[in-house]
Amino acid sequence: MCLAIPAELVELLANDQAIVNLGGIRKQISIALVPGVAVGDYVIVHVGHAIGQIDPDEAQRTLALFGEMAQFEAQQMELAP
Repeated sequence: MCLAIPAELVELLANDQAIVNLGGIRKQISIALVPGVAVGDYVIVHVGHAIGQIDPDEAQRTLALFGEMAQFEAQQMELAP
């Protein structure tokens, strides 16, 4: 199973590199596969590479769902014997 996560692009760097914000964590990634992205855009990140651009509203909905899943998992862990 592969997982790609929406992240906000916060800084452009040289050589098709950028910094993204992944839930408060800043990470350097490659943006070579998504030409024309700009600071403030949301991209889908998979293993250190932006593989596509995503609508900001869709990115926020996806991130909210990830947050809900994390809360649910934490609740389940509290209930486990």
